[in-house]
Amino acid sequence: MKKSIFLKIMLTIAIMAVIFAGCSKDGSENEQPVVENPSEEAANPEDDKSKDESSDYGIKINEENVVFTDESGKEVTITKNPQRVVVLQNSLLEIWDQAGGKVVGRVEESEDKIVENAMSAEVVGSMGAPSLEKILSLQPDLIIISGSYSAQREMVPSFEQNKIQVINLDNDILEDYYKTVRMFTAITGREDLYENHVSNIQKKVDEIIAKAPKDKNYKAVIIFATAKNTTVRDSNTMVGEMIKDLNVINISDSVDAGADTKTFSIERILQEDPDFIFVQTMGSDLEKITERLKSDALDNPAWASLTAVKEDRYIVLPKDLYLYKPNDRYPEAYEGLAKMIYPEVFSE
Repeated sequence: MKKSIFLKIMLTIAIMAVIFAGCSKDGSENEQPVVENPSEEAANPEDDKSKDESSDYGIKINEENVVFTDESGKEVTITKNPQRVVVLQNSLLEIWDQAGGKVVGRVEESEDKIVENAMSAEVVGSMGAPSLEKILSLQPDLIIISGSYSAQREMVPSFEQNKIQVINLDNDILEDYYKTVRMFTAITGREDLYENHVSNIQKKVDEIIAKAPKDKNYKAVIIFATAKNTTVRDSNTMVGEMIKDLNVINISDSVDAGADTKTFSIERILQEDPDFIFVQTMGSDLEKITERLKSDALDNPAWASLTAVKEDRYIVLPKDLYLYKPNDRYPEAYEGLAKMIYPEVFSE
């Protein structure tokens, strides 16, 4: 009897041991392996590829090239570090030079921009009439043109037929300048120049804008005068954008929406009675420009009744900052206007 009971107990123990061994085995098979660095396990191979790329102002910067949409609306891919570059606009040439770029060809220097580092480069004509033959003779691997000039735009098919990379740009307003510097420093591989150059300029401009009073509600008109005609400019133009940033109302913004250069109307100016009249002049014949201004505005008997005229706020803007592109002098241009508009805030 005792022997029988003992056998039953031993058999029960053996069965229980088998059951526990099976459970232990099943559990170990279902365990997840230990990952010492989960982030490495989850990393996507595509993520490593994306680390070689960055994007600012719609510009994609890769290891060997730079991709962006140019002024013509076409996506362009430019190989980094081109060796033979021709630039057909002096303002763009200045930015290219400040981005660490060198050139083998340029257009005639003008009173607005003389780039000393480029003076030894071959002259290929003027901005308005460059020579296709001279440009091609330099065997460039990159040509930078200004979309403002039809003669330059018309040459693009010839450049492309000769397998030459082309950048078509317009450097009109502050955002264009920032984008151009970003693009050029990416192409030249000078990230250090981008950080030091644009960051400092943007910081200074932003500080000036932030300091401008918001409660004055001043109104202004920008008159653009040449020997042939007189027009007005709205906020889509360089100076127009600046005064808007400084919280000044441009009376031309509500007229003929969509056009940045508008018909001059002495009647509208008299009606709006602006606090400031800013004048831009273009051309070397100052006498003829003055005659045009007198004929269109200054000789009108009602002109002297304008608030801007009576309070000595009829201001002819200096060309170096307000007709030609200020580029790295944008802070100086903004500060100059701020001092004209808010002398009590932006005093010396």
